[in-house]
Amino acid sequence: MNRTTVTVQANGEPFAISEGTPLDRFVESQGLSPAHVVVEHNGRALPRDAIAETVLNEGDRLEILRIVAGG
Repeated sequence: MNRTTVTVQANGEPFAISEGTPLDRFVESQGLSPAHVVVEHNGRALPRDAIAETVLNEGDRLEILRIVAGG
Protein backbone atom coordinates (compact mmCIF):
# COMPACT_ATOMS: atom_id res chain seq x y z
CA MET A 1 0.00 0.00 0.00
CA ASN A 2 1.36 3.42 -1.00
CA ARG A 3 0.80 6.05 1.71
CA THR A 4 0.75 9.73 0.94
CA THR A 5 2.57 12.14 3.22
CA VAL A 6 1.06 15.46 4.26
CA THR A 7 2.56 18.34 6.23
CA VAL A 8 0.94 19.85 9.32
CA GLN A 9 2.19 22.61 11.63
CA ALA A 10 2.22 21.88 15.36
CA ASN A 11 3.28 24.62 17.75
CA GLY A 12 4.94 26.39 14.83
CA GLU A 13 6.97 23.39 13.63
CA PRO A 14 6.31 21.41 10.42
CA PHE A 15 5.67 17.67 10.68
CA ALA A 16 5.40 15.20 7.79
CA ILE A 17 2.77 12.57 8.64
CA SER A 18 0.84 9.89 6.80
CA GLU A 19 -2.36 11.11 5.18
CA GLY A 20 -5.36 10.19 7.34
CA THR A 21 -3.48 10.28 10.65
CA PRO A 22 -5.93 10.77 13.53
CA LEU A 23 -5.13 13.69 15.82
CA ASP A 24 -4.97 11.49 18.92
CA ARG A 25 -2.26 9.33 17.30
CA PHE A 26 -0.28 12.43 16.36
CA VAL A 27 -0.50 13.72 19.95
CA GLU A 28 0.72 10.33 21.23
CA SER A 29 3.61 10.39 18.71
CA GLN A 30 4.75 13.59 20.42
CA GLY A 31 4.98 11.78 23.76
CA LEU A 32 1.77 13.28 25.10
CA SER A 33 -1.49 11.76 26.30
CA PRO A 34 -4.61 13.02 24.49
CA ALA A 35 -6.33 13.05 27.90
CA HIS A 36 -3.81 15.57 29.22
CA VAL A 37 -3.70 18.17 26.46
CA VAL A 38 -5.75 21.02 25.07
CA VAL A 39 -5.67 21.25 21.26
CA GLU A 40 -6.44 24.14 18.96
CA HIS A 41 -7.03 22.88 15.41
CA ASN A 42 -6.98 25.51 12.66
CA GLY A 43 -7.79 28.24 15.15
CA ARG A 44 -10.60 26.38 16.90
CA ALA A 45 -10.32 24.86 20.38
CA LEU A 46 -11.41 21.23 20.25
CA PRO A 47 -13.52 19.53 22.90
CA ARG A 48 -11.56 16.61 24.35
CA ASP A 49 -13.80 13.98 22.72
CA ALA A 50 -13.18 15.54 19.28
CA ILE A 51 -9.44 14.81 19.49
CA ALA A 52 -10.03 11.12 18.69
CA GLU A 53 -12.49 11.96 15.91
CA THR A 54 -10.33 14.50 14.06
CA VAL A 55 -8.29 13.37 11.05
CA LEU A 56 -5.36 15.57 10.05
CA ASN A 57 -5.08 16.99 6.54
CA GLU A 58 -2.47 18.86 4.52
CA GLY A 59 -1.83 22.32 5.95
CA ASP A 60 -3.62 21.84 9.27
CA ARG A 61 -2.35 24.09 12.05
CA LEU A 62 -2.23 22.82 15.63
CA GLU A 63 -1.41 24.32 18.98
CA ILE A 64 -1.00 21.61 21.59
CA LEU A 65 -0.79 22.57 25.26
CA ARG A 66 -0.08 20.06 27.98
CA ILE A 67 -2.28 20.41 31.05
CA VAL A 68 -0.21 20.68 34.22
CA ALA A 69 -1.65 20.66 37.72
CA GLY A 70 0.08 22.55 40.44
CA GLY A 71 -0.18 25.19 43.00
